[in-house]
Amino acid sequence: MSSERSYQMKVVTGEFGYVLQDVPHFSDYIPDLPTYPNPLRSNPAYSVVKQYFVDMDDSVPEKIVVHKDTPRGVHFRRAGPRQKVYFPSDEVHACIVTCGGLCPGLNTVIREIVHSLDYMYGVNKVLGIDGGYRGFYAKNTITLTPKIVNDIHKRGGTILGTSRGGHDTLKIVDSIQDRGINQVYIIGGDGTLKGAAVIYEEIRKRGLKVAVAGIPKTIDNDIPVIDRSFGFDTAVEEAQRAINAAHVEAESAENGIGVVKLMGRYSGFIAMHATLASRDVDCCLIPESPFYLEGKGGLFEYMEKRLKENGHMVIVIAEGAAQELLTAKNEEDASGNKLLQDVGLWISQKIKEHFAKQNKIPITLKYIDPTYMIRAIPSNASDNVYCTLLAQSAVHGAMAGYTGFTSGLVNGRHTCIPFNRITEKQNKVVITDRMWARLLSSTNQPSFLKVNKLTGENSGNTENQPEMK
Repeated sequence: MSSERSYQMKVVTGEFGYVLQDVPHFSDYIPDLPTYPNPLRSNPAYSVVKQYFVDMDDSVPEKIVVHKDTPRGVHFRRAGPRQKVYFPSDEVHACIVTCGGLCPGLNTVIREIVHSLDYMYGVNKVLGIDGGYRGFYAKNTITLTPKIVNDIHKRGGTILGTSRGGHDTLKIVDSIQDRGINQVYIIGGDGTLKGAAVIYEEIRKRGLKVAVAGIPKTIDNDIPVIDRSFGFDTAVEEAQRAINAAHVEAESAENGIGVVKLMGRYSGFIAMHATLASRDVDCCLIPESPFYLEGKGGLFEYMEKRLKENGHMVIVIAEGAAQELLTAKNEEDASGNKLLQDVGLWISQKIKEHFAKQNKIPITLKYIDPTYMIRAIPSNASDNVYCTLLAQSAVHGAMAGYTGFTSGLVNGRHTCIPFNRITEKQNKVVITDRMWARLLSSTNQPSFLKVNKLTGENSGNTENQPEMK
């Protein structure tokens, strides 16, 4: 085996095209560190579990669909407890911070980090950083104990508070060093985890024995590599309520139209999965699939056809869809995200104007935006289990001396993933993939695209409008 090392990722190669994209470890930059027996060895809850400790050579493949002559490909280190740990329990001083927008499951992750540190490893010094990254240097901390966090998973939001921006690397690392913190758990999306990567690099430059572990959070499910992000399952489930309400409104009126705007700044996963789960949606519009309104094969032609056939219809649109058709704001929020125009209001108004101008089909349109209702609810059962395992994987990794990583599910197995793989790009719906084809066959909507555009031969424009599929 051979290996290449960088601050953020170690690449280990083996036979038959095996590549391990490994996460950093204390031993990479701090020599001769002592190790300690894992306290789980004497934990009665785990003493009956066979092979509870993860083998050091265990790894998880990034891709599992292969051909007989395909190289083994990229793998990630399998998450879980190790035989040896790099912290004695009484020396651990951990902190937890939540950053960015709200998402179902934040409190569950906080709870499970605290419980895992205490019940598994006997750690009783855990701080909550108040109000996101700026809380490291501008706000008070909150002492977290199993008793304090015991019931927080039943609430939405985050008990620690959150914010966008406020990332000052030197101030944050100074605060970590001054407080004697040696484990940092950062819960956030791609922007937050980019910040976590910079924090890890500064800690490493200073030669500090501080583990930095991330838990990927984005309700849009737009983080790459991992199977899904926590809160996504809950968001899709809750979106059904809004779609059902829109369907009831549309069905109860003559030529009723229900428009539902769902989250999805750059990725349409919530809209796509909610549409597939609902079966009441006639058209799903997402950022990855451009569409046009007027002319042959356009949205309005399809709507007229659908209303004549069914007498009502439901449209689901992701918040980032059709932004190229709207006037750009050219503004950003504190996290650097481009501020979007309200596409739900825009398309509702365009639909009303079109049918008023046609004066052939009188319509009744109801617009529903459940965004903040979805963000603020507690996580469902599936996400609660997922949050628990993500939190435990992060704790096991930090205790084993790994740093500069996020925990995440890859092909159904929990892994430790280098920061740079999580932040390198955004996960997006592939409109040439089977999942989008399933949606098109479910709604029977047009693709709004020519075959040559699907194959990438040209980007097309609305002047040469394609025929309806």
